[in-house]
Amino acid sequence: MVSKTKSGGQSGSFVEAARRAQIVQCAIDAIATGGYAQASLAQIAQRAGISKGVISYHFAGKDELIEQVFAEVMGQVVKAVLPEVERAPRATDKLRLYIEGSIEFMRTHPAHTISLLEIWNGYRKADGKPGFDATSYEPGISFLESIFRQGQAEGEFRRFATRPAAVTLRSAIDGVLVQYATYGDKVDLKENCRELVTLFEFGLGARDVEGTAKGRKAAEKTVSPRKATASQASERKAPARPAAPARSGASKRSR
Repeated sequence: MVSKTKSGGQSGSFVEAARRAQIVQCAIDAIATGGYAQASLAQIAQRAGISKGVISYHFAGKDELIEQVFAEVMGQVVKAVLPEVERAPRATDKLRLYIEGSIEFMRTHPAHTISLLEIWNGYRKADGKPGFDATSYEPGISFLESIFRQGQAEGEFRRFATRPAAVTLRSAIDGVLVQYATYGDKVDLKENCRELVTLFEFGLGARDVEGTAKGRKAAEKTVSPRKATASQASERKAPARPAAPARSGASKRSR
C-alpha cells in the first residue's frame, strides 16, 4: 500500500504522526470502554472514522499498535508524575508527590490507566506468553528505591529493605487502580491517596525508630513504654514498708 502522505515531505510526516496519534488514542478509548479482548482493529478503525487498511498502513498489526499504546500511556504517566517528584529536595516530599501524582493521573486520565490495566492482564504474544512481564516494572521500582535510599541516608526514613518496600508501594497504587476500574466513581481517589500517603510516611519514617540518627535522638528524650510499664509494675509489687514506731524513753525505763 502506497501512502500519499509520504510524498509530502515534512508536512506529510506531520500528517502521519497526527494519524498515528489518533489511532493510538482511539485504541486507548476502545480498550478502556470494552476491554482488551473486544478491542479489535475494526472497532478501533470505526472509532477513528477510518478503514482497517489505514491502521495496517501505520502499524504492522494489532501487536505493534498495542505496544505503542502501552508506550504512550507509560510516557504520559512519566511526564505527569516524575518532574515534580524529582524537583522536591526531601525524600519524604518525593514519596508523597509520587503517590499523589500517580493517583491524580488516574482521575485525570481514566481511559489511559484502565487501558493499561486491560493490556497488562490481557495482552499475549503469538507464543502465548504475556506481552509485558515483571521487567516492565523495573524502571519504576528502581526509581522508588532511589527515593528510599535518599531518605535513609538523610535520616528521614528508618532502615528497611528498599526493594520489597518499593514493590509494596507500587502494588498498593495498582490496587487502587483495580478498585477504580471495577467500581468507578464509587471509589474515593482522594481518600485513597490520603490514606496511602499517611500509611507509607508513618510506616517508613524514622520517627522514634531506634537505629537511625533521628530515631536515636528522639529515643534519648523519650522513656520507652516497655521500660515505663516494667518500672510501674515493680513499684506495685514492692510497696514501701512503713517505718517502725520509735520506743519512748518511759517504756525503756519501765523494763
